[in-house]
Amino acid sequence: MDMTNYFRTMVLALMMGATGSLFAQQINDNNTPLHLMKPAYRHGYGVSTAESVKQTMDRVLQYIDAETPAQLVNAKTGETVTQWKDITADVKLKQGGFRLTSYEWGVTYSGVLAAWKATGDEAYRNYVMTRHQLLAEIAPYYNKVYAKDKKIDVNVRKIIDPHALDDAGAVCCSMIKALTTVNCQQSTHIRQLLDERIRHYADYILNKEYRLSDGTFARLRPQKNTVWLDDMFMGVPTVAYMGLYTGDTKYYDEAVRQIEQFASRMWVPEKNLFRHGWVEVMDEHPAFHWARANGWAILTMCEVLDILPEDHPGRPTILALLRSHVKGLAALQHHDGFWHQLLDRNDTYLETSATAIYTYCFAHAINKGWIDAKVYGPVVQLAWHAVESAVNTKGQVENVCVGTGMAFDPAFYAYRPVHVMAAHGYGPVIWAGAEMINMLKRQHPKMNDSAVWFYDNEVPTNESIFNYDGSIRY
Repeated sequence: MDMTNYFRTMVLALMMGATGSLFAQQINDNNTPLHLMKPAYRHGYGVSTAESVKQTMDRVLQYIDAETPAQLVNAKTGETVTQWKDITADVKLKQGGFRLTSYEWGVTYSGVLAAWKATGDEAYRNYVMTRHQLLAEIAPYYNKVYAKDKKIDVNVRKIIDPHALDDAGAVCCSMIKALTTVNCQQSTHIRQLLDERIRHYADYILNKEYRLSDGTFARLRPQKNTVWLDDMFMGVPTVAYMGLYTGDTKYYDEAVRQIEQFASRMWVPEKNLFRHGWVEVMDEHPAFHWARANGWAILTMCEVLDILPEDHPGRPTILALLRSHVKGLAALQHHDGFWHQLLDRNDTYLETSATAIYTYCFAHAINKGWIDAKVYGPVVQLAWHAVESAVNTKGQVENVCVGTGMAFDPAFYAYRPVHVMAAHGYGPVIWAGAEMINMLKRQHPKMNDSAVWFYDNEVPTNESIFNYDGSIRY
């Protein structure tokens, strides 16, 4: 009997119970292959299948589809409004669990578009296009109402009169993707209406958003001239995508400049992480490494690198920053696959939305060849097991931190509530699943000696232990 069959025999005997003669003696290193005993992983381990990943994504899609009706209703009568000429100040977007015009849902639109590209499942395309089309079609009618009566639905107000990057950036970027990289095949009329929204959003981001004297996106809260790491994502990807959309390279230059200026204030090189907030008038700058904000930063770099020309002079700087950030984040992954709410404080809770963003970004960077699959593929696979464990049977995403401002003390972050209705988790989970499917198609993960490894080529064996040196040996 060869050793592989011996191990199988021993494991089978262990599973059959303690009635056989094998168990007349105590289990020990001579009679049992202890190294093949199954560990008690909390959230699973091993190589996922594309089918299992899509099942998780589908559950989330079905849930958000029910929670985001693409309809208008009259707030006074409760009647559904189907003729846009009937829009008045009393007509609102029908309320579900989430808001169709929020930045969180801009992230969701991008994630769902990525899922359509990865799976070819029309349900994902239709989800986005139904809602994009609604927002684009109603905007001209609400413009007229808004000119007369400023008291319109606040969620509609965001698409015709943005007041912040949160109102504009993520939704705008998803619309550009729908017209360019994803090719959702809209009618000429809908493309024209989406073009109007894109240019309106972009005008706010490029010409009206508050900035520091050097042009960096900034806010007037909680202190004057505060830079929030979140705003890298809320504004910069759209700036870059306007370069793709218009063909004007000035947008690429501005996107690169923004990233470099954010990094000059927010990057903490000794930890390979970003701080969450920076206040101009302060001489000292505390560094609280909030997980989701670091997620927005690395997602921004992925988004920009996707479309930045290969010969752009700023590309090497962003790529180097991305690689350093990956290194810093990977070192802080919890053994259950999640990351902590404050990345470098393991007494803070494990948080899902950031973990999902990192799962997407690491997998995407691997698939693009920006980072090494052998080093970071196992990180991604472990993270995905964590993410899918947070999706309950209803398709809700659990353990997601609610909307969060910024602070300079640990209690603020450590005690932020989590809730299944925190919208920040849904787009990242679907986006992560889409890129997991891409990774499983393009890379070659395999279990070997009970661990997940990534190989250069497909490994044609399911043996539990094998040598790999160009040929397979057991």
